[in-house]
Amino acid sequence: MSHIENLKAFDPFADANKGDDESVQEGLVHIRIQQRNGRKTLTTVQGLSSEYDFKKIVKVAKKEFACNGTVVEHSEYGEVVQLQGDQREKICQLLVKCGLVKHDQLKVHGF
Repeated sequence: MSHIENLKAFDPFADANKGDDESVQEGLVHIRIQQRNGRKTLTTVQGLSSEYDFKKIVKVAKKEFACNGTVVEHSEYGEVVQLQGDQREKICQLLVKCGLVKHDQLKVHGF
């Protein structure tokens, strides 16, 4: 009689469950735009590594983009960089150019 070996169980949906975890999403940097009042907007950058000095990033961005900005402590997201105006494309280019994040780690939201 032939010997049938029971192969280890393979779950084809094992990696699908990982998508629900926030640990997979942890490497992403989310860049969002928020409408304030009238034509005024606010660009927020969330998810940067805490090893970076956020105040220096804001200082460079303010100088480069001629806008105002600040670092805000958020209860859920930690430290968030806020810039005045729609700076989504510019901040993406700046973060990639400085080598802080890779282009595939950026997730741009809004409009």
